[in-house]
Amino acid sequence: MLIRRTSLAAAVAVATFGLLLAAPAFAGYATPPESLLKVLKAPPPPTPSVDPTGQRLLLTTTQTYPSITRVAQPYLKLAGVRLEPKNRSRHDTPGGYGIPPCVGDFTVVDTASGRSTKVALPGGCAGMAQWSADGQRFAFQNVVDDSVQLWIGDAVTGQVRQVPNVALNPIFGSTVQWLGGSQQLLVKLVPAKQGPAPSAEGAIGPDIQESLGTAGESSTYEARDTLTSAYDEALFAYYGQSQLAVVDTVSNTVRTVGAPALLDSIGAAPDGVHVLTRTLKAPFSHAVTYQRFANDVAVLDIATGRSTPIASLPLADRVPVHGVPEGPRDFDWRATDPATLVYAEAMDKGDWKVTVPHRDRVLMLKAPFTAKPTEIARTAQRFEGLAWTAQPDVAFLDENDENRHWRQTRIVNVDNPKQEGRLLWDLSSDELYEDPGNFVYQRLPNGAYVVRQEGNTVFLRGQGASPQGDRPFLDALSLRSLKTERLFRSDADAYEQFIGFSAIPGHLLTWHQSVTDAPNAFVRLLGEDVADAKPGEAQVVSKPAALTHLVDPTPEVRQIQKRLVTYKRADGVDLSFTLYTPPGYKEGQRVPAILYAYPADFANAAQAGQVSGSQQTFTRLAPYRLMLLAGYAIIDNASFPIVGDPKTAYNTYLEQLEADAKAAVDKAVDLGVVDRNRIGVTGHSHGGLMTANLIAHTDLFKAGVATSGSYNKTFTPFGFQNERRSVWQAQDVYLKASPFFYADKIKLPLLLVHGEDDANPGTEPFQSRKLFQAIRGNGGTTRLVMLPHEPHWYTALESNEQLVSEMLNWFDTYVKNAPPAKR
Repeated sequence: MLIRRTSLAAAVAVATFGLLLAAPAFAGYATPPESLLKVLKAPPPPTPSVDPTGQRLLLTTTQTYPSITRVAQPYLKLAGVRLEPKNRSRHDTPGGYGIPPCVGDFTVVDTASGRSTKVALPGGCAGMAQWSADGQRFAFQNVVDDSVQLWIGDAVTGQVRQVPNVALNPIFGSTVQWLGGSQQLLVKLVPAKQGPAPSAEGAIGPDIQESLGTAGESSTYEARDTLTSAYDEALFAYYGQSQLAVVDTVSNTVRTVGAPALLDSIGAAPDGVHVLTRTLKAPFSHAVTYQRFANDVAVLDIATGRSTPIASLPLADRVPVHGVPEGPRDFDWRATDPATLVYAEAMDKGDWKVTVPHRDRVLMLKAPFTAKPTEIARTAQRFEGLAWTAQPDVAFLDENDENRHWRQTRIVNVDNPKQEGRLLWDLSSDELYEDPGNFVYQRLPNGAYVVRQEGNTVFLRGQGASPQGDRPFLDALSLRSLKTERLFRSDADAYEQFIGFSAIPGHLLTWHQSVTDAPNAFVRLLGEDVADAKPGEAQVVSKPAALTHLVDPTPEVRQIQKRLVTYKRADGVDLSFTLYTPPGYKEGQRVPAILYAYPADFANAAQAGQVSGSQQTFTRLAPYRLMLLAGYAIIDNASFPIVGDPKTAYNTYLEQLEADAKAAVDKAVDLGVVDRNRIGVTGHSHGGLMTANLIAHTDLFKAGVATSGSYNKTFTPFGFQNERRSVWQAQDVYLKASPFFYADKIKLPLLLVHGEDDANPGTEPFQSRKLFQAIRGNGGTTRLVMLPHEPHWYTALESNEQLVSEMLNWFDTYVKNAPPAKR
């Protein structure tokens, strides 16, 4: 299908600039068999969110696949943002991977009684809700034809209402936030009386960029939907303008603050009066997205309207790969002060290749922000942030060593920088089995988030990875001894996660599921009545109470069996995959199979072999897993580690890829489940690259399906995945990793699928087109499917129906029903 480009003002002009995508009529999409289609369309389980007081639970069910009509709505591409001009809504998620999902259902559940209240949503596309600090209200955005509305929900009654005369501007995010612990919201509005958008008339002209001999690399991945003309710049300046305002959610009054500006991020201080603002400024770059544009950082007093400058930062278009910009960055508010800023500055020019005693220094600046900032810490490695407690002299400082994949956490007193911090954690950032988990947070009455603390105890929740799979946990960490006590661990025959503390003392809220049980909320009581509890350890009682009773939308999927399989690579690296067998499978029967994987990078083999994921989760079928309903086994999430020094690991990328694949195939065959002569392979993005390489360099598979991959790495010359060297420094590595240069060896059937509007700069649509042409020109068997209007991940129902149909037909033809191999 051809893609037509039109304009807000002049179709010819915009066709030249390629700015606006128009929605045509749709026809010709394929659909898979009804048995697969029914499961594809099934609603997903809801997402639980506990209110700050623990009194209520909000269950949010989102729409899995919108229609292609919605996905194809006209939009602008403006410096890394995709915007629908008719209503100012975002056409993409912050990561640029598809339009934000619409909420299909809100349900409020009382955590004491279990009483549930369904929320009647307005017409349009509702967004995710945000709880107020007192748990009495929630706010959400709602997209309609001509605007983005603001709605308020009452947590007690479930009633929702629109705040009138409010049109939000979500272009840069941080659009709606609760102001301190009050009933007020801080919002970004479309400026009143802004006038019409810039006209495209007379806007045709050359796109000119220059570089005047200044060295400095810049990651390819920063260049997504960049500006290309003066007209683009005018549109960016127009649609990026926001008016800051304070909305009272009880009286519905709206008070504007300051003048309209290109407000990127905004963040209110705990005092509810001071607001940190980041304002973008010209000249705008055509090389990078708006996150790297020049900007002014200031603190705005929303009571007086006075703004205090903090920093004026230049365009950051030459940031080292995996590096950070020079100058102040990572601004945040200290949770235990009314208005104190904390931020970092690089001491190594933001470049991980530079050897220095300290990479960052951390600074603190108190209101009224006119004094010299105080240095509160220096970090040997890159500063990753501070987690605050309500206790002013206790905070947790994180730093990360990109060169070793290593992280450290220290307990520090920022008010006494000379006091040496206590080392809490020191471990590989790839470590799963010994991962201590993440802090559990709570909201103070002023709305600030702090680590939940009871006396000298804080709480940690984690995935609980083990050789048998994930068993989520909740731990209590003593700040005196730095030892943990296990409060809860998921049973081995289920997958149960801690989601929050109930308002009733001693009670936990969890989200429970198993292979056969749909996800539901449970209440657990802290006690000492668990069989595997160690003496003296407080754990939860073994009989939790169900809080919700959600049903299984696809009971036919429960016939699918899955198991964790562990094995070793030829060099001794531990590996694993989850083996799914189709409904009705009988032990000993050999069936056709499809291997799915996504290669991951590890600094050492010990972490590379650790098992992640759980076989006890409620089985849901992603598009490739729907092949199970057609009689295939799935070798799912097979470990494909690329192990080695992060600076040079990709020297052996291809050899490790082949070793990973051989080990997985051999193990699946040895189990007696998989027919060695009928195995296909598939992967997405970096997994698409993997798929094409395995088809080019091995004979382990009969056919492959590669989706949204990047097949010529020389077009990402300043690094790809975790390869940090440029193509000029490691040309052989780039060429060897690129199946495009081995297209003459791709004789096995390879299906290529790609979104026409892929927003990921590393996987631009031409990558699939060029590989298809190369394979075709060399006499290979291939098929190219370009999905109109789709970004990196395919969003529309029709597109996913097409993907499943294509995949099923391809694997049926070349794997399940393939003629015997010639001997």
